[in-house]
This record gives sequence, C-alpha cells and structure tokens, in this order.
Amino acid sequence: MTTETLASSTRVAAPKVKSELMQQRIRAARLFLIPMLIALAVVAGWPLLRSIYFSFTDASLSNLDEAQWIGFGNYLRWTVLESGSVRWRGLLVDPAWWNAVWNTVRFAFVSVLFEAVLGMMVALVLNAEFKGRGIVRAAILIPWAIPTIVSARMWGWMLNDQFGILNDLGMRLGLLSQKVAWTATAETAMTAVLIVDIWKTTPFMALLILAGLQMIPKDIYEAAEIDGVHPVKQFFKITLPLVRPALMVAIIFRLLDALRIFDLIYVLTPNSAATKTMSVLARENLFDFDKFAYGSAMSTLLFLIIAVLTILYIWLGQVKFDGGDR
Repeated sequence: MTTETLASSTRVAAPKVKSELMQQRIRAARLFLIPMLIALAVVAGWPLLRSIYFSFTDASLSNLDEAQWIGFGNYLRWTVLESGSVRWRGLLVDPAWWNAVWNTVRFAFVSVLFEAVLGMMVALVLNAEFKGRGIVRAAILIPWAIPTIVSARMWGWMLNDQFGILNDLGMRLGLLSQKVAWTATAETAMTAVLIVDIWKTTPFMALLILAGLQMIPKDIYEAAEIDGVHPVKQFFKITLPLVRPALMVAIIFRLLDALRIFDLIYVLTPNSAATKTMSVLARENLFDFDKFAYGSAMSTLLFLIIAVLTILYIWLGQVKFDGGDR
C-alpha cells in the first residue's frame, strides 16, 4: 500500500469517526432531555391544555366534571335585543381585562427598560478590577436572592404611610409636605411596584450581562487604548455590540417574568384597578368570583399574549440562544 493510499484512507476515516462521535453526543443529549420534557409535559403542558379546554366551557369550581361546551362564548358573544340593537359581552370587550393588559404591558416595558440600563451599569462596575470585587459581586445578588413575598412585605412596611421609613425620611429632608400612601394611592401604586421590582431584579440582569462581558477578549480593549479610542466610544463600538447577544437573552428572560407578574402586586398593593395585571385578574375570576371558565379564558389569552410578544421580540431582535445573532 502506498503512502498516498494510507493518507487517503486516514482522511476518509477521520470525518467518519467525528460523525459517529457527534451522533453519540446527540443521542446522549436526547436521553438527558427526556426526563425534563416529561416533567414539563406533566407540570406545565397538561394544566395549560386543561385551561384552554375550560375556556370554551361553562365550568365552575363546583362542576368541573359537568362542564358544557359553549365555544367562544367566554371570549365574545352577542345578544340582539328587541329594539334591534346588539349587546356585546365576553372577555374581548371587557374593559377590566384590557385595563389589566395595559397595566401588564406598561409594567413589563418600564421595569425591563430600567433593569437593562441599571444592570448594564452594575455589570460594567463588577467587571472592572478592584479590591474586594468578589465580596461586592456576592453582596449585589442579595436583593435577587430574597424571596419575592419577603421583599414585598419588607417594602410594604417601608412604604407605609404611617410608620414607613421612606415617608419619615421624606418629611425630615423636606422632600414631602405630607405622608403619602405609596401603595394605596392610584397615582403612586404602580410607581411603588416598579421601584420594588427594579430593586429586586436588577442584580439578575447584571449577572447575565456580566457573564457576557467576561467573554470579551481583553486584547480588544488594549488595542483600542493604544489607538487612543475614548472609553465612551469603546463602550458603544466594542462592548455593546459584543455583549448584545447576552443582553438580548437577559431581556427576554426578564420580559417573560414581567408579563406574568403576580405575587409582588398581589402582596404589595390592594385590589386596585390601577395596578391589577392579567395574572391577578385571572386568579380573581378563577377562585374569588368562581368564574372558572372566564378565568381560564383570561389565562389562555395571557399565554397567547406572552407567546406573541416573545416571538416578535425574538424575530425583530434576531435573538439566538446559542450565544450569537441569527
């Protein structure tokens, strides 16, 4: 056998071995994913399908097994009166529902915007080299590590109009002329919720962005400094484009959380139309009012709205979850 023949057979064998190794890895990955997919199907998939089904019935908590199919009646129905006028009813023409949609979308947009900006600033600070950086990195995660219910209770006391520390400081510093019921007043309740959410979740955003910053090679910044590039220009021309994939993924994770916000608003604020979100309204109809079918319709529309907004964000932002852009 000649040398050329041996080299040729080696070149043919190498891709084959590589292909077999890749297939083994794919099979192993699928094997590890199966338990997770089964758990998701049981914990999330089945309840979702049941909620969608109940949204097309007249189900209530007392007769779930005897629910009758009514089609789209919970979403939209109409009655023609003797006068000839038409009366519309259902979720799609419910002012309370659309008010909750507006509250949710507004909350999600404002909170995620501020968390992205503040998270980027915190991540840039944590990415710099200074003494005690490890301690600061650990301390910055404390607000995110505190359970949401605990955070809501803590801030509820701080924002209390009678003995809250924020009102006391505002009065002492002359910033307030009188004590403010931050969570009970329609004009300030949503602002109070946003402050608490931004305080709690900004560290999470900073952590994800910091992971992206640490993937950027230091050589790029050294070359930029040698060329005399201003630090601000370095941020917009080097840092921001390179950290964009991590930032986009961080935003979508936070957006999913913000659109289904429930616990913070439920605990921190009273039952007010100014702060009621889709999740809070759906829970209210499901259990408090025993309108199980109507609440299921709200839950289904909540799922559809989140899915549509997420898909649009991924498509318009060209988000790719393997760490790069599409």
